[in-house]
Amino acid sequence: MAITKDSPPRADRTDAAAPDDDRAARHLNSPLLLTMLLVLAVAAQGPLRGALAAPVTQSWMTVFVAVVVQALPFLVLGVLLSAAIAVFVPPSFFARALPKRPALAVPAAGLAGVVLPGCECASVPVAGALVRRGVTPAAALAFLLSAPAINPIVLTATAVAFPGDAEMVLARFAASLLVACAMGWLWQRLGRGEWMRPPERPSYEGQGKGAAFWGSVRHDVMHAGGFLVVGAMAAATLKAVVPATWLNAAADNPLVAVLALAVLAVLLSICSEADAFVAASLTQFSLTARLAFLVVGPMIDLKLFAMQTATFGRAFALRFAPVTFVLAIAVSALVGTVLL
Repeated sequence: MAITKDSPPRADRTDAAAPDDDRAARHLNSPLLLTMLLVLAVAAQGPLRGALAAPVTQSWMTVFVAVVVQALPFLVLGVLLSAAIAVFVPPSFFARALPKRPALAVPAAGLAGVVLPGCECASVPVAGALVRRGVTPAAALAFLLSAPAINPIVLTATAVAFPGDAEMVLARFAASLLVACAMGWLWQRLGRGEWMRPPERPSYEGQGKGAAFWGSVRHDVMHAGGFLVVGAMAAATLKAVVPATWLNAAADNPLVAVLALAVLAVLLSICSEADAFVAASLTQFSLTARLAFLVVGPMIDLKLFAMQTATFGRAFALRFAPVTFVLAIAVSALVGTVLL
């Protein structure tokens, strides 16, 4: 039987084709938008050249490029090692390696961060896997806080970023480990089981090792690389745009300087493999204030709070994050006073 032009089948085919047309239009819009932006850039090349030639812009670009170029190799190496550990090292290994007594498992898990490099993005799912495999939560939390801050990649990057201040490496190691162990012991003493919601399934369930590895690498590069760029832009803006009198006023007050850089670390959410280079560029501030930036950032920032909420639940994050923030500031100030 012939199908007329008003028949339902033709209408159904037309309706079904509409989403495909919409998707095609969206795909076509992206190159078109890029072309329009390029045309606008060419048309406004005169004003752009003038803006790029301005001294403040030249200073901004110098600081931005310097921070990114110095930090990028450490970021890539850290992401590769983090992905390898998350995928190829079974979580049961940690349960067997840690002492059975929680009071001893906490410092052991904290020290494990020295030999198990990984960024903070990877430490949250690894800590979740440890809890799921039977490791005491106090030890898992100590590892969560220490691994991104005291692993070899981060300490090496800190040494490169502060070539004339070798004591900064020791101060970062000591302060970060102290905070990690203290938070683990606090959770063992005061934490309640109903505050923590363990993850329900492995992060890489159903994937092959190779696919999980490269998926982890792509995820961490996109996230950590983006935060590195944002952090470099913020550091360059502080150096080039913010009046020096403002920064000097904050830097001249020791308490305000520590608090300001601690809050900045939370807001910037820079990957721990790259944060030392951003801290090194903030030369107006004391070494103790910059130590607070390096200790707070890998332990609690905006992205970590979101990840901790998603992994362990809101009740956990709302209690764990503020206490970690306050303790990290206090320990940083104490260690900085002694060692720096």
